[in-house]
Amino acid sequence: MTKYEFTLILKGARELTEEIADALYEAGCDDGTPGTCNGVFSIDFHRQADSLEAALHSAIGQVKSAGYEVERVEINADSMPVPA
Repeated sequence: MTKYEFTLILKGARELTEEIADALYEAGCDDGTPGTCNGVFSIDFHRQADSLEAALHSAIGQVKSAGYEVERVEINADSMPVPA
């Protein structure tokens, strides 16, 4: 498996609380770091998966199961794995 790094930007301006962090962790987002900056709530992921698509689908599904909606995905080209 390959590690993929990406950020999910969640809909709505909210502050990170312990309850939100716990809900995300319990939903399976234990490989993500949630945070807020200027009213934007995001989660930085470092996810092991067979493909980028699988990593994104699983992370988005877990965020939704915690009760939150994803607005967009951000991927830094420098963080993409280099094929062997």
